[in-house]
Amino acid sequence: MTTPQLSNDPGQQALYTLIQRRIAHAGGWLGFDRFMALALYAPGMGYYANSLRKFGLTPESGSDFATAPEMSKHFGRTLAHQVAEALQVTGTDEVWEFGAGSGALALQLLDSLCQRGVSVTRYTIVDLSGSLRERQQDTLKAYAHKVQWVDALPEQLSGVVVGNEVLDAMPVQLLVRKGGVWHERGVVWREDALHWEDRVTDLRPPVDVAGEHDYLTEIHHQAEAFVATLADRFKAGEAATGKGGAAFFIDYGFPESEYFHPQRSMGTLMCHQLHKADADPLADVGRKDITAHVNFTGVAMAAQDAGLHVLGYTTQAHFLINCGLLPPLVDAPIDEKSMAQKLITEHEMGELFKVVVFGTTEWEPMGFAQGDRSYAL
Repeated sequence: MTTPQLSNDPGQQALYTLIQRRIAHAGGWLGFDRFMALALYAPGMGYYANSLRKFGLTPESGSDFATAPEMSKHFGRTLAHQVAEALQVTGTDEVWEFGAGSGALALQLLDSLCQRGVSVTRYTIVDLSGSLRERQQDTLKAYAHKVQWVDALPEQLSGVVVGNEVLDAMPVQLLVRKGGVWHERGVVWREDALHWEDRVTDLRPPVDVAGEHDYLTEIHHQAEAFVATLADRFKAGEAATGKGGAAFFIDYGFPESEYFHPQRSMGTLMCHQLHKADADPLADVGRKDITAHVNFTGVAMAAQDAGLHVLGYTTQAHFLINCGLLPPLVDAPIDEKSMAQKLITEHEMGELFKVVVFGTTEWEPMGFAQGDRSYAL
């Protein structure tokens, strides 16, 4: 595969130059996870660090994709019921959001929690993007006295953590089985372009993939390490304050048995640009999103191994219905109903998107009262 370097955009040209240098510094070959980190997060140049618009409902807006909060205000309003319960159970009054995007979810949560009389003394957004932070600040100006931004986790943490479509954007390593031999897929710079190159590796998927056919997949060490770090911060916070926490992650993905199914031989890596999907992350680098589906078994095991309890795992449809999505829609306008239904219908977001929750203590969150699939992890 040959991908010409695009030179008409100075920011993109700078990103290609940075990638080229990193490849050279690494000896001529860069693992895909390191390439993905640069493509998405290189300061001022990567997709999530530059000023391009990302979130919106249509390509005419210049956006690349829509997340649930942009689709319907009822997403955040419904999630707020679960957050309120979690705050009460943990005895805390602080919410943390990772990767807050446009700020739409934060606004929906804060509006709903305030209307319910739930005390939130501080809402902390962890986001690496300066341009998105500016958009979030504008969206959340009514809550300027409550909201703060940080670009790293503190040493100790208590409260309720929310992450919507965060884990899928964490860099992954690519493994490819060719002729029965496992290779790690990386990138090289040759003839003024990016190319794939596979190298034999000792790395393996977490489960054996049946068959000898060629097979491409992803492993998620960074997402698993992130969850383990979050667990350490929760435990430190609990030791210091006596108060623990809970973390809710909403994303598209599968349990391990489905993720590494023999028939899923092309992996899940995908790019998004102007509301179209493609499978070429080496093209138009820095101007489109790169994601991989989440291996929920892997992140759940990482949380459990780090000392957290897995409190529930279910589809987004079950979670939102359990949390009370439907009653407010009875008298809602038809267009509002239509967008909210996309959150739970099977062929839209209802089945592919899952919700998992980890906590420092055991309890039964309302969002998993019916349809809990923890047994599938």
